Amino acid sequence: MNKAEIITSGRCCIGIEFGSTRIKAVLTDEANVPLASGVHDWQNSLLDGVWTYPLEEVREGLQDCFADLMRSVESEYGVKLTSAAAMGVSAMMHGYLVFDKAGEQLVPFRTWRNTMTEAAAARLTEEFSFNIPQRWSIAHLYQAILNDEEHIDRIGFMTTLAGYVHLLLTGEKVIGIGDASGIFPIDPTECCYDERMILRFEEITRGTRFTAKLSDILPRIAAVGECAGKLTEEGARLLDPTGTFSAGVPFCPPEGDAQTGMTATNSIAVRTGNVSAGTSIFSMIVLEKNLKAVHREIDIVTTPCGDPVAMVHCNNCTTDLDAWVRMFGGLLGAAGTEISKGKLYDLIYSLAAKGAPDCGGIVSYNYYAGEQITGLDSGKPLLFRSPDSDFTVENLARSLVYSCVATLKLGMDILTEEEQVSLERIYAHGGLFKTPVPSQSILAAALGADITLMQSAGEGGAWGIALLAAFAAREDRALSLQDFLDKKVFGGMNGSTVSPAPEDVEGIKSYMKLYKAGVAAEKAAASV
Repeated sequence: MNKAEIITSGRCCIGIEFGSTRIKAVLTDEANVPLASGVHDWQNSLLDGVWTYPLEEVREGLQDCFADLMRSVESEYGVKLTSAAAMGVSAMMHGYLVFDKAGEQLVPFRTWRNTMTEAAAARLTEEFSFNIPQRWSIAHLYQAILNDEEHIDRIGFMTTLAGYVHLLLTGEKVIGIGDASGIFPIDPTECCYDERMILRFEEITRGTRFTAKLSDILPRIAAVGECAGKLTEEGARLLDPTGTFSAGVPFCPPEGDAQTGMTATNSIAVRTGNVSAGTSIFSMIVLEKNLKAVHREIDIVTTPCGDPVAMVHCNNCTTDLDAWVRMFGGLLGAAGTEISKGKLYDLIYSLAAKGAPDCGGIVSYNYYAGEQITGLDSGKPLLFRSPDSDFTVENLARSLVYSCVATLKLGMDILTEEEQVSLERIYAHGGLFKTPVPSQSILAAALGADITLMQSAGEGGAWGIALLAAFAAREDRALSLQDFLDKKVFGGMNGSTVSPAPEDVEGIKSYMKLYKAGVAAEKAAASV
């Protein structure tokens, strides 16, 4: 069959991911190779001090993204996209999405970016002896209980963004185990919500406005490779109002962007890991054994298969770098020189590669939002330098790239130095690595490990969830996800690997001394 025939025969798979700045859909063939994609750009809103996405924008973005995919298919292959072998939905993990029993949203979606749950996260961490980050759904729920919010006694269902979109399309209240691990702690032996912690949560909330049974409002966990529902007629009309795309397509369990990133980089095995860098940056390191201590800087989540993962999540990554690039573009435009956005990024990265390894005494904080790792409830981008710093455009550019990975390094140092977690194979993907040098070499120096970019690094989480959909549709039901990825997806795929350069390792160590010393100034600035 040629590609057009594969598409019209319904043998392709579709993955849709809701990222922080873009919704993307990817169509893959039987060999899991991307054939076409569709995109819809969007941004979170700061509404009454809460970072949110209105759910009408979720639905509109879904439609626009899928329409763009359908246009791409027809333009490229001359056929209409009418069906698929399987589909899947992924989205940003964590946050707070609650509905009453009639399905009405109770409060605006509180995303992962919010840092308003410090009291709840600290109390739950103490009660569970398990780190509960501020981003997690259970932290948001408990904070709302502590605040005695009016909606608490009307909650009938709580889910993530991926779980919500999956519900719209299939009518099923289910979730993949990886996304579930950002809602509530997981029992890795049983691959379910931790029952001991559920009972403890019910004990500490007894006598409050919250009267529901926690297990009754959580989405059911569906195992990787399981059929988690089918596209309903209503879901098909939402996805494609033209009626071209048909109902009945099976769906894999909805997953978080962290898990689709692991899938898209084939880093779900023990002692492997990946770093995803875009609006936020996070590392996912698959653990060989439990950590010795509870660390507030490190989340314990899971792979799509339910294996424990140490996650270092930072709310801030490329947003400030993007702002600086726009500013430089404005300066060049005022001087009569027009440079495209892509070429301007290439220029900034090439300048950063020429900067001093320690950035010449220039330190940048990229904090648009709060950051739990450094104890900030809110953020404010900040740049400082000593009077004798070497203030060149090369050093400034390198400092801006360093700032994208600096907070991640603080968390990863705990894993490698205090917990002696070995890093054998780290893959990187996301917007920061579209121009791999110097960001790839800087990350290698920051983590003290080889960093590999696969040929597929630019495909992202939409491709990752398409792979999970293909796995759910596999004919050989005995095939594990790891074997599926090794044999059906990544066999023979090449990648580029960069090792830490000694001068870069020493340079970023010097930079981090100034960075850590200046966090107090960042806190003071953010408080104004």
